[in-house]
Amino acid sequence: MKELVERIMFSLNSGSESARSEESGGHESTMNEQRRRKPTVSRALRRIVQVGLSLILLWVGAVFWLGLLYWAVPPVSTLMIGRWATLRPVERDFVALDEISAYLPLAVMTSEDSRFCDHTGVDWDALRDVVEAADEDGPARGASTIPMQTAKNLFLWNGRSYLRKGLELPVALYLDLIWSKRHMMQTYLNIAEWGEGVFGAEAAARRYFGKPARDLTRREAALMAAALPNPRIRNPGRPSSRHGRMASRIMARMASAAPFSDCLKG
Repeated sequence: MKELVERIMFSLNSGSESARSEESGGHESTMNEQRRRKPTVSRALRRIVQVGLSLILLWVGAVFWLGLLYWAVPPVSTLMIGRWATLRPVERDFVALDEISAYLPLAVMTSEDSRFCDHTGVDWDALRDVVEAADEDGPARGASTIPMQTAKNLFLWNGRSYLRKGLELPVALYLDLIWSKRHMMQTYLNIAEWGEGVFGAEAAARRYFGKPARDLTRREAALMAAALPNPRIRNPGRPSSRHGRMASRIMARMASAAPFSDCLKG
């Protein structure tokens, strides 16, 4: 009997030790699995950061080299590239600034960027006012200078956001640094959108007035400048009454703006 009790006690002790051993082994297995998982997550995060930094550096390099290249090569906008990529037509005939009526750059400067000849790419005072009046979705109105709009058209996207506006600033400053004001205006007038698939002053002048850009009148230039904030809605060839009034105001301001447009002269 005593011998039987001893066997039973030995069996219970052995089972308890086995259970503790299995429990300890399971805990160690879980810890090992967690240790293996942590390096995998860290590697994935590092990979994401590396890819992000690579894309940023690629974009910065593209801005740097294309900015220099567009001194000699007719530039193309991201909207134009998007239309070509989706097999949609693009109307654009690149022309030099000397082949565009002098009324058009003056009208555009008067309407879009009255301090174009004075600033270095960014109108900081106007930008500060816009940021102070902005809501959580971003700036409601632009304060975008012509260099900023050129930067957006060449390298960025449309839409209201602080991110895009923040990226515009260094690109605009860079382009204003390496380009003359005349080259900046020439580039802008050749990539600006003036209707569905219509880009540049030459294509727009022929589409809406049946003439080359060099022959635009003062009134026609003002109508084209007034269309720029909403080029797919405002038609310079068939202006609404509101569009016409805006063009008249631009014409009235062009006379006073002329003395401040020396940077546009060849």
